[in-house]
Amino acid sequence: MVNDAGAIADTTSTTTETNGTSTEPSTAAQNTSDESTSSDTNSPSNSNATIAVNTSDNSSTNSSSSSASANTTQSDSEGMSVEAAQDQLKKVQDATGITPVILHAIFTPTEGELENKDQLQLILTPPEGEALIYRIDVTRAEVYRTVTNLTNTVTNRRFPTVYKRPLYQWLIEPLQADLELLGIEHIALSVDQGLRSLPWSVLSDGNEFLIENYSLSLMPSLALTNLEYTDIRDLDVLAMGANTFSDADPLPAVPIELDIVSNIVWEGKAYLNEEFSTDNLKMIRSEVPYRLVHLATHGEFKQGLPSDSFIRFGEQKLGLNELRELGLHKPPVELMVLSACRTAIGDYEAELGFAGLAVMAGVKAAMGSLWYVSDEGTLGLIADFYQQLREQPIKSEALRQTQLAMIRGEIELKDGELLTSKQAFPLTEELEDLGDRQLSHPYYWSSFVIIGNPW
Repeated sequence: MVNDAGAIADTTSTTTETNGTSTEPSTAAQNTSDESTSSDTNSPSNSNATIAVNTSDNSSTNSSSSSASANTTQSDSEGMSVEAAQDQLKKVQDATGITPVILHAIFTPTEGELENKDQLQLILTPPEGEALIYRIDVTRAEVYRTVTNLTNTVTNRRFPTVYKRPLYQWLIEPLQADLELLGIEHIALSVDQGLRSLPWSVLSDGNEFLIENYSLSLMPSLALTNLEYTDIRDLDVLAMGANTFSDADPLPAVPIELDIVSNIVWEGKAYLNEEFSTDNLKMIRSEVPYRLVHLATHGEFKQGLPSDSFIRFGEQKLGLNELRELGLHKPPVELMVLSACRTAIGDYEAELGFAGLAVMAGVKAAMGSLWYVSDEGTLGLIADFYQQLREQPIKSEALRQTQLAMIRGEIELKDGELLTSKQAFPLTEELEDLGDRQLSHPYYWSSFVIIGNPW
């Protein structure tokens, strides 16, 4: 259960909060006879759709009961058919025992009262059976405004930790009965721009966070995401990072973090400060093809030119436009953890930031943060995550279990130690000086997200 800290609304009007109701979903089979035309293929909503969605059927589009039609035999605009996606989902289910689903949330052009205002449409693709389609009476502008307000609330540690329902009501509640009926345990989110920077894990029905019932992940592109399952629990890790910089704040927790990741709870090699460079990373991987890579350093995603955004490799700044030069696709890295500030998102034009671009550059999965997270908060999450990664069948479930442990208050800095759900680690004097620190607020745990292949 969530903490008993009171409730804060995602600040929107009363009308916005109550007009997003939905009715029974439609399926492709129910709509194949509709006379319809395809939505505008130039819309960003269609850039990586799971299903070819038709939005101008004969029913009234300003009603939540309006139906949508889909052709489940077609490929998306990047070449992945629904059948191919379902085949991969079924293989993951068979290999891990986890039942996943793909949730595609897009905004489609509308008519009637919502004319010229994109309307939210949800498409649920389970491992077997028809895709389920839901049309929600809320516009892109309303959703974007509420996402911004929620994010501003979550990132302010002075605010309580329970959030009211608008986004949950629009994005999850219409699907809830079907998710339960299908026995879903993981939701892979292939969503429109503006929704990728949403901390989905904190969506709440007023009693529980979404993460308390499902593991979650983001997929920047289904067609470009390698959905095959690989058990990574026996792979060694290459851990690199820096704790001192000539022109940036120090990161005092990094040496402990690298030791925990590569020596105490996992096996691998660690390289700190002077040994942390792009050339060294490429040379090491050419000799030992590590498929787990952990980077603990500063990162900054800025609007503007790709070269303006960077991750620090010691005193070197690796620009966004240089990421593929690391050769992380030869062989493909199974998981890249970016333990750096604000590495998961950029602006709407490149919303998934370095973590998303790492996936585009050939990494199967990347874990990054949506906003600036304190050094000690990151240390707590990372230490527990690697412990969970040893035990859980898929990467996203390991992150979920860590987030649940943080919600329960099991991960904290106390009496000179970092306490995780499974182990205690001594802190340096510099970190001890921070005093006791409780890490249960969503600011600490909801920022981190797995992008790409969550299995």
